[in-house]
Amino acid sequence: MIKILGIILTVGGAIALVMGILGIFGSIALMLSPWALAIIGFIFFISGISLIKRRKDTEDIQAEKKA
Repeated sequence: MIKILGIILTVGGAIALVMGILGIFGSIALMLSPWALAIIGFIFFISGISLIKRRKDTEDIQAEKKA
């Protein structure tokens, strides 16, 4: 479950980061502030990557308890 959340955060953060950067440079018109979108996208992307790298999944923890 944790890895699924990490993947969702990573993909969502990457999309928000790209849209924010494009908004900053004027290639795309957004309803939100492009700086806020880029900052939130960066935070979500980094947190998603760290969840994928550092956390054990709940199925792995349950398998270790049984062994």
